[in-house]
Amino acid sequence: MKILRVNNLNVFYGQIHALKDVSLEVNKGEIVSLIGANGAGKTTLMTTISGLIRPKSGSIIYACDTKINDKIELMDYEITKLPPHKIVSLKLSQVPEGRQIFLGLTVDENLDMGAFLQKDKNHIKELKEEMFSLFPRLLERKKQIAGTLSGGEQQMLAIARALMSEPELLLLDEPSMGLSPLFVQEVFAIIKRLNEKGQTILLVEQNAKAALNISNRAYVLETGNIVLTGTGEELLHNDAVKKAYLGK
Repeated sequence: MKILRVNNLNVFYGQIHALKDVSLEVNKGEIVSLIGANGAGKTTLMTTISGLIRPKSGSIIYACDTKINDKIELMDYEITKLPPHKIVSLKLSQVPEGRQIFLGLTVDENLDMGAFLQKDKNHIKELKEEMFSLFPRLLERKKQIAGTLSGGEQQMLAIARALMSEPELLLLDEPSMGLSPLFVQEVFAIIKRLNEKGQTILLVEQNAKAALNISNRAYVLETGNIVLTGTGEELLHNDAVKKAYLGK
């Protein structure tokens, strides 16, 4: 069951053709990774999906659960030209590169910001309890100013903040960037655990080996083009991928 379909997407920065007829799919319940060198267009694709960049052509179709005549049905929405807040309201949320948490707010207040579309205060409280169960470090630092957290703790907070909107599709952009090896391991364990709980994830990650190890499928992006796709296992053993991204 396809939750995301990107069709022939073209994105420009002035005269620079950043994405060239990019197409990909994400099925419900999958982890799909996007790997490639710096400047390949990975973050551009993520920010275009979440509405922060407008493509010149192509389409983005997102399917989410929708209540119709008292029944929940999966309905397609074309989100290509929707503003970011509308896309978040359809339960698609992004954890941006560099985390971009609210540094001057507490951990608790950052979670409140992630729940800005939630109306039920009791439900917000339940969601916070769920986040603190998933990220015990955040519970210990609930009243701490977010800017004083370690890099790994800030990344956990960024993921938890995104989950407060209860996304059906979670976009993770470089979640291991700048983290110690111990925190990298912990973040990937969290990603895998989220997926085991049913979370669908589109992952951009510089640590290609770690990403492919937990991915159902993956795409390789080079200079704005999708050049290769396959299962995580297939790409881990692909000679071109090993040479370019796995240091083998």
